[in-house]
Amino acid sequence: MSRPADSGRGDAPAPAVANPHDRPALARVVGDVDTFARTVWGREPLLLRAADPAGFADLLSEASVDELVGRRGLRTPFLRVAKQGDTLANAAFTAPGGLGAGIADQVSDDKLAALFAGGSTIVLQALHRVRPPLIDFCQQLASDLGHPVQANAYVTPPQNQGFDDHYDVHDVFVLQVAGRKRWSIHAPVHPSPLRDQPWTDHREAVRLAAEHEPLIETVLEPGDALYLPRGFLHAATALGGVTVHLTLGIHAWTRYAVAQELVALALAELADDEGARTSLPLGTSLATGELDTDVVAAKLRAAIDTLDPAAVAGRLQARRRDAQRAAPLGPLAQHALAVRLTQSTTLRLREHLDATLVDGVLHARAGRVRVDEVPGDALKRLLAGDVLTAGDLGSDAARTLIEAGLVVAG
Repeated sequence: MSRPADSGRGDAPAPAVANPHDRPALARVVGDVDTFARTVWGREPLLLRAADPAGFADLLSEASVDELVGRRGLRTPFLRVAKQGDTLANAAFTAPGGLGAGIADQVSDDKLAALFAGGSTIVLQALHRVRPPLIDFCQQLASDLGHPVQANAYVTPPQNQGFDDHYDVHDVFVLQVAGRKRWSIHAPVHPSPLRDQPWTDHREAVRLAAEHEPLIETVLEPGDALYLPRGFLHAATALGGVTVHLTLGIHAWTRYAVAQELVALALAELADDEGARTSLPLGTSLATGELDTDVVAAKLRAAIDTLDPAAVAGRLQARRRDAQRAAPLGPLAQHALAVRLTQSTTLRLREHLDATLVDGVLHARAGRVRVDEVPGDALKRLLAGDVLTAGDLGSDAARTLIEAGLVVAG
C-alpha cells in the first residue's frame, strides 16, 4: 500500500460548481460530494487543494486565536498544551481569574506566551462551542454528514512536531488555516477503531508502521483540506513559521452502535421472559456446563429476530440528538418574540433541532412538546422548513413553541 512521497494520493480538484445536493459545508472540504460518499468516506484519505485564496480565515485566524486565549477567559478543558508529544499539566498554563471571577483555572495568556515561545503546541478544544463561525459551520457539516462533529485547533511553533505518529478513533478533516505543515500518513494497524480502542493499545505496531514508507507525505498550505478516516496513522511538523490548523472530528455512527442498541432492546425483552429470569442451580460454580448458554443464546437470538427496526432507529436517533446541539438561541430574544407575538408574526423551526413527530409529540434537541393543537398541514410545513405565521400555528401553540425554543423569528 506504500506510495512515493508527495504522491498526493487521494487528491481531488477544487469544486467548480455548487454541490447539487445542497451540502455546502461538506462540499467546501471534499469537493465532489457524490464521489466522496461513494469512494472515499471511511475508506481512504483525501487531499483537497485550496480553491479560495482566503482559505479558512472566516472560520479561524491567527488574530482570532489571540482573541480567544487573551480576551475570552477560557477555562480547561477548552485548552490544553503539549510539548514533544506530552500534554502539560493544567497548572502550567492556567491562573486565577482575578477580582470578582472566583475561578482558579482560567487560561493565562502570560504563561501561554512563554510556553509557546519555548516550543509548546497550543490546542484549542471544542471550538464548535465557543467560536461563532465554527458553531455554524460544524452544525452544517454535521447535518451534511449525518454524523456528529467537533472542532479543535492546533497552533504549533516553527519546526515543531506537536504529537508523535498516532491514529484517532474518529474521522477527521484537517483544515490548514495559517503557515505550512508537513503531514506523513500511514495505513492503519487497526482499521476502523472504536472509541475505546485508542492507538496506545497498539503502540508498538504504530511505531513499526511509522518507520515504513508513507501512503502520503505532503505539505498543507493555507486553504488545503485533508480527510483522514479513523485509524490512519499520522504525524505533522510545522515548517518555517507558526502554523494553525483546524481538526474537525467526525464521530461516525457505526454498525457496532446498531449492535449495542439491538442487544439492549433484546435484553429488555428477556427481562419479561420468566425462563430467562430463572436462577442458576444452587451451589453453582459458574462452570461452563451450568450456565445454560445454549438456552440463553437461543432466547437472545429469538428476541433480536422479533425486534422492530424502528425501535432500534428510535434509540439511535435519541443518542444523535444528545450528541449535538441545536442552533444557538437567545433567551432574551425569545422572550421578546413571545411578548410581542401577533397573528402575523412570522416564525420558522429552529435549525438543527433534529425534530421528529411521534404520536402528537415533537421530539427535538430542545426537548419534547405536545403539538396536538397545531393544524396538521401547518405542522407539516413547519417541519419541512417553511416560514409560517403565528396565525397559521395558532397563537397559543405558537407561544408554547417559542418558549420551548422550538421556533424562532422567521
